[in-house]
Amino acid sequence: MNKNYFEIIRAGINSTFQDLGRKNLYHVGIPFSGAMDNRNYLLANKLTGNNHKHPVIEFAYQGPHLKYNGNPINVAITGAVSFKIKKGDNLIDGKCYQSFILENNDELDIISTNRSVYGYLAISGTFDLKFQWSSCSTNTKAKIGSNNGEKLSNNQKINIKEINQNFVSTKLNYVNTTIENIRVIKGTNFNYFSEEGKKIFFKSEFKVSKLSDRMGMRLEGKKIENIVDTNIRSEGLIKGVIQVAADGYPIIMLSDHGTIGGYPKIGVVISADYDKLVQLTPGSRVKFQEVDLNSAEKLFKLYDLETQSLISKIWWIF
Repeated sequence: MNKNYFEIIRAGINSTFQDLGRKNLYHVGIPFSGAMDNRNYLLANKLTGNNHKHPVIEFAYQGPHLKYNGNPINVAITGAVSFKIKKGDNLIDGKCYQSFILENNDELDIISTNRSVYGYLAISGTFDLKFQWSSCSTNTKAKIGSNNGEKLSNNQKINIKEINQNFVSTKLNYVNTTIENIRVIKGTNFNYFSEEGKKIFFKSEFKVSKLSDRMGMRLEGKKIENIVDTNIRSEGLIKGVIQVAADGYPIIMLSDHGTIGGYPKIGVVISADYDKLVQLTPGSRVKFQEVDLNSAEKLFKLYDLETQSLISKIWWIF
């Protein structure tokens, strides 16, 4: 019997295991999956002394309430998250981007994300998980990944295979920021749309629908007119591509998206803006801003440099 484990008192909303995802499998119908907010995933692992490939628990809106059983373990939570730590009779307000130690019988209650969607829980060790196609990432729509392709459930046990006994506390001074203007490059079917439709896409404000999840984000607003065909021969899709459905409303493909689709593609969200895009809650307002491919590549390099800079600023607390 594994002596180090979490008991799930409350699973939360869409709590799953995630890592960097599955590469190079689109051609056989397997989506990328992986952590929705890559920067916060990387920061959680770095705060607990892990490498950048370690699996974490990703949660949406409300996280799990966990009871820990075992030897002391270092834990960190990233995102804009409210949580509490129970040690005996003491209830402590948790701080994001700062590691803390859980001991036997301690409880961790991740109450909610704040004006955002996703948060991340990392441990200074390794969850005991099964990998599928070199990744543990859970895609609940396709039933792929660890935990038999399912989200975490109440009364479940999460076993920990090994613990890193280096209990150095770490901290990062970081505040998540929101975004309203999402930068995009033109899609392959951009000219399927009328001049008025193109104008609406770039000039109008859209609202994030409640019908959004890890697979896609639906938007509400003015309809975008298609002057060629609302249905095309199904083609390959990538993360961040924006399809316009037959009803005239945009759908942004997210990490667990299907690998082919038959709606015209008006644009693609640039990789540098993806983390902030997925943190937009239902009801959030968003506008699209056009950039060219060269600018998108430069912006991603800047995003990557900023992420590495943040990682380098994590400091030890003595």
